[in-house]
Amino acid sequence: MNFDFTPEEQTFADEVEAWLVENHDPVVMDHHRENFSQLSDTPERRAFMKKLAAKGWLGMSWPKEYGGQEIEGVYEFILTEALARHAAPQIGKGVGIIGKTLIRHGSDKLKQEFLPKILSAEVEFAVGYSEPQAGSDAANMQLKADKVEGGWNLNGQKMWTTSAHFAEWYWVGARTDPDKSKHNGISLFLIPMDHPGLEVQSLPTIGKDTTNQVFFEDVFVPDDYLVGVRGRGFQYIAEALDLERFTMFTLSPITNRTQVLVDYAKTSKRDGKPVRENPDTRRLIANIVTDTAVSKALSTRFLCAARGGGKPPTIPSSQYKLFTTSLSQRVCDEALDISGAAGTIREGQELAPLLGRFEGAYRATMNETVGGGSSEIQKNIIARRHLGLPKNF
Repeated sequence: MNFDFTPEEQTFADEVEAWLVENHDPVVMDHHRENFSQLSDTPERRAFMKKLAAKGWLGMSWPKEYGGQEIEGVYEFILTEALARHAAPQIGKGVGIIGKTLIRHGSDKLKQEFLPKILSAEVEFAVGYSEPQAGSDAANMQLKADKVEGGWNLNGQKMWTTSAHFAEWYWVGARTDPDKSKHNGISLFLIPMDHPGLEVQSLPTIGKDTTNQVFFEDVFVPDDYLVGVRGRGFQYIAEALDLERFTMFTLSPITNRTQVLVDYAKTSKRDGKPVRENPDTRRLIANIVTDTAVSKALSTRFLCAARGGGKPPTIPSSQYKLFTTSLSQRVCDEALDISGAAGTIREGQELAPLLGRFEGAYRATMNETVGGGSSEIQKNIIARRHLGLPKNF
């Protein structure tokens, strides 16, 4: 494996870095947002995404016939990590989950309607997989989609739908074939969020984002807005989640937090003694720095596995997501322990160590081990697909 960027990739990385420095905007680039910049809708964020689109940086790996540059996904990785490093909004669900699935499986109508809008940052999507009784197990979704003349009627509920309070379109999985196995009876639909049959209710979280529950009452969806083949939705979802697990959970914020913690330990005192002299603190810091390097290696391994196109490598994706999101929580947890009682002071209060960075980050990271498939789901994927263990192990 070659873990180094090629000269062309390094040139692109340097270009992105210079552009982000030149276009720094403290309104949309704030490390205290902890990678949740894309989960709030502001004119400044939308304007920033328009700038990214104007650079041609959205959908770079897409085929040229759909407006992309047909280059390897490593360029999207470079861009995404750079955005995260500067605490800027990410390239979004439209480029990866929706766009790439439509390119692979969507009709010509859906491609023509949505792909240009994604590339120009003119549309925001919400993704509806989770349900009250399904959680991270997308195959258990029960939202009903009954076939009627000219389309489908959807009734039921979705939970934990990020962005539903401001998105224009809803990417939804529903059960169209209840007589088939749970993995083969799901279909995907695109629904406008202003549909009169949709009711969005806000759900504030322990972290820094707001999620939503969405209720469906006789939501009619024309046949034209069924994505791909009826009953193949779970396969499309699984394919897209491999992309989400890698691109949604970037390493740069963890690396930044680790460095902030190291600097804090070097210069701070606790109970009148330098923090750096405490042997337990030194051990914790050494473990965190080491595991941050391991996460970097896992991300690079995924990158190498993904080079050359084809489907995303499922096992490296799950390994990276499981290890990195757990580490993300642990960095914040250990930082709060090192800070002592003062570490629990809420973000923004005068006496909070590091302006409450780790108190706020700890709450934010609680969501990371759930989004894109919970840690338990990732363990099951690794156990079955990598270790060959039976499902009932």
